Amino acid sequence: MTLLAYAGAALAEIAGCFAFWAWARLGQSPLWLIPGLVSLALFAWLLTLVDSDAAGRTFAAYGGVYIVASVLWLWLVENTRPDRWDLSGAAICLVGAGIILMGPRP
Repeated sequence: MTLLAYAGAALAEIAGCFAFWAWARLGQSPLWLIPGLVSLALFAWLLTLVDSDAAGRTFAAYGGVYIVASVLWLWLVENTRPDRWDLSGAAICLVGAGIILMGPRP
């Protein structure tokens, strides 16, 4: 469930931020802001589904998932192939997210 919530949150956050990017940087209609805001609200709600005793820990672990999803977005949506620096950085972040999520807690 956690992985699904994180994956959905990452997609929703990237899509919402991209909607703002499209409006502000690509000259798209301000109507792009409407689905962007809905998507960002969905992102926030999905993070509340992660079972954690601390919001900050949830957000920190999500950061690694977000970075990997952003590199996938770069490749699949923006048609820009990630380079070795993108991939190695994303892998390091995902390992960090795993340590935060699965570290033993008292």
